Amino acid sequence: MDGMNGFSMTENQDGMDGMPQMTGVPAPAGPDEIKAARKHFSKLGGMFILGTLVIYVAQLIPMTLIQLLKPEWMKNGNIALMISILPMYLIGMPVLILLVRTIPGEKVERRSIKPGSFIVAVIMCFAIVYISNIVGNLITALIGALKGGMVQNQIMNVTQSVSMWMIVFYMVICAPIMEEFVFRKLIVDRTVRYGQGAAVLMSGLMFGLFHGNLNQFMYAFVLGMFLAFLYVKTGNIKITIALHMMINFVGGAVASELLRVLDLDGYARAMTGGDMAAMMAYIQGNLVGILFYAIFGIFVFAMMVAGGVLLIVSLVKRKFVLEKGSVIIPKGERFKTMILNVGMVIYSIFWIAMIIIQLFM
Repeated sequence: MDGMNGFSMTENQDGMDGMPQMTGVPAPAGPDEIKAARKHFSKLGGMFILGTLVIYVAQLIPMTLIQLLKPEWMKNGNIALMISILPMYLIGMPVLILLVRTIPGEKVERRSIKPGSFIVAVIMCFAIVYISNIVGNLITALIGALKGGMVQNQIMNVTQSVSMWMIVFYMVICAPIMEEFVFRKLIVDRTVRYGQGAAVLMSGLMFGLFHGNLNQFMYAFVLGMFLAFLYVKTGNIKITIALHMMINFVGGAVASELLRVLDLDGYARAMTGGDMAAMMAYIQGNLVGILFYAIFGIFVFAMMVAGGVLLIVSLVKRKFVLEKGSVIIPKGERFKTMILNVGMVIYSIFWIAMIIIQLFM
C-alpha cells in the first residue's frame, strides 16, 4: 500500500489559510508558549462544557413542558426521542459550534485518498468498533456483577424503543454529520498546531466522554481517535462522516432490526424452564431471523479478523505516523498542559460523573 497507513495522498500546494509552509523543525515551546497552550486547551474545554450545558437546557425545557401538558407523548419512543434530539441539533449544537469557533484554529491540509485505501479504512473502523465494544461490554458486565445488577445499555434501549426511520434519521444522518464536524473538524483544527498526536488524542477523548455512558465510551474513544487520524491525514471531513455513517448504519439500523426479527421476548420465554418443545417451536418460527443473525455474526467476525490484521500490520510497519506541530510541548508537560487545566478538568469531571451515574442507575 502506498502512503501513510495505505493512504495515497496528494498535498495541496498552498499552506494553511493561504500562508507559506514553514520549513525546519521548531524548537520545544518555552514557558510562555506552554502557558499559552494550557490557556488554549482550557478555553476549548470551557467552551465545550458551556455548550453541553446549553444542550441540556435546550432539551430540558421542552421535555418538562411536554411532561406537564402531554405526558402521554413521552410514552411514544419516536416522539420522546424527537423531543430530545431536535433541541440538541437545532439549538444546543449550533450554540456549541459558535462558542468553539471563538477559539482560533488552523486548516488541516487537504489530501486525496485512493478508493482502495478508503476500503482499508472501512475495514479497520469496523474492527476498532467491534473489538473495543467487546472490551467495553466486558468491563460493564464486571461492574454489573460487582454491584449486583446489570448496567443499562442506553443505546440499545433507544434503538429498541423507536422505529427504523427514526434510527436512520438520528443515528445514520444527524449524529455522524454533527459529531464529525464538532468532534473532528472543530477540535482537530484547534489543536493540530500542537501536533497531530495532540489533536487525535483530544478528539477521541472528548468524543468518548461526551457519550456519557461506559457502554459507548470505550469504542467512541478509540474510534474517535482513528477518525481524527484520518482527518489530520486527509483534511477531508466528508471521509470521516461517510465512515461514521457506515458504522452507525450497521451498528444501529441493521443490528436493531435483526434483534426485532429475532423476537427476543419470545426467545426469553422459550428458554425459561428448559422446555425443549418450546425451544424447537421458537427456532422453527424464527429460522429467517436466526439465519440473518448468523450472517451478521460472520460479518462481525470477519471484520474483526481482517481489520485486526490490518491494524497490527500497520502498527508493526509504523504507518500510523503523527507529525509534530508548529508548537512542540515538551515531554513531561503534555498531560498537564492539555488535560490538567481548568476547562478540560471541568469537562472531564462533568462527563465522568455522568458515566458513574449511568453505571449505578
